[in-house]
Amino acid sequence: MKRIIALAIAGLMMSPVIAFPQTRARTTNKRRPRATTTRKSADQVRTEGATRVADQIKILTRFIYLLGGVTKGIEAADEAARRHEASPAVIAQTENNKATVKTSLENVRDGLDKLELDFRTTPGLQRYYPDLVGVAAAAATAEEQAARNQFDQAGRTLLGVVNHLTDVLLHMR
Repeated sequence: MKRIIALAIAGLMMSPVIAFPQTRARTTNKRRPRATTTRKSADQVRTEGATRVADQIKILTRFIYLLGGVTKGIEAADEAARRHEASPAVIAQTENNKATVKTSLENVRDGLDKLELDFRTTPGLQRYYPDLVGVAAAAATAEEQAARNQFDQAGRTLLGVVNHLTDVLLHMR
């Protein structure tokens, strides 16, 4: 117990000594930092842009993987409903799944819209923007296909978006 108290007192006594040089350095250094320290380099901006493209590819591939299983379930449930073999609970769950897919596609499109906007407005990424144009529109097409209950076709459209994003990523390296 005495050791802990002694260490605590020693720590308290040393803290002003440690803090003083930090404060002193801040108050006496009146030079402004060089512009290169506050600005991001072109390589950093390109790397961050490529990372955002890669993140979208990961999101889309995960979504497409899950969409495949959900689509099979929706198709099976719709077929059972057409034959009047599905219970009201199954029909309700199928409608809920359809709504979830549609909402998810909206979120995917929003993310791609933001990605396009970031590339269009960020000086270091503007040269890659022409390569990126159209991915959000393709996601909107997939969203429309899902609204028409064409979930398989929506997934195929999203595969085209993944291919497009991959081409952009290759161009950025």
